[in-house]
Amino acid sequence: MNNSLRFFCVSFSKLFVFFAVTSLFSCQQNFIPKPGSYFRIDFPEKEYKLYEGDRPIIFEYPVYGVFERDDGRLSEDGWYNIRFPKYKATIHLTYKTIDNNFDDFFEDQWRIVYNRISMRADAIFEREYLNEEINVYGMMFDIHGDAASSVQFFVTDSIRHFLRGALYFTVSPNADSLAPAVAFFREDIIRIMESVEWKN
Repeated sequence: MNNSLRFFCVSFSKLFVFFAVTSLFSCQQNFIPKPGSYFRIDFPEKEYKLYEGDRPIIFEYPVYGVFERDDGRLSEDGWYNIRFPKYKATIHLTYKTIDNNFDDFFEDQWRIVYNRISMRADAIFEREYLNEEINVYGMMFDIHGDAASSVQFFVTDSIRHFLRGALYFTVSPNADSLAPAVAFFREDIIRIMESVEWKN
């Protein structure tokens, strides 16, 4: 083998080793995957109208919701829905007249939140509501995690009236993707609670 060919072979093999070693070490970067993202949701401007229906209660609810009587198979008298079809969300409402059974309604609400809903919840935060001037007392349960319902609430005068409500979505529960919608409709629930008045 002549000298020039030998020089070429040695140089080529050194070059090959250099590139092989370089490529081995250059591939040792730690790649961090981008977190999953979700579609942006456009929400309407907040605007409310008054419910003055067939129950001895008035409150404000969002104009962008469809208020209707719940006519489902298991529905009872006093069951209503505020549906938000575009967002696959519904605030279910149940009005009950208290007849020496306030404790039953109160315990039933606790059972729903802490026995049924809490199974998939990461945490539950209670937020009390009180308006002594018009005799309205209540509580909102803020439910974190992949639970079926993200917000539950009730308002009552503890003597005659009891209104219970819950926010549900007709999609698989995913706390991260639903967070903006939950925050938006939580404000509407707070408005419902704060605007309740009894018609005695």
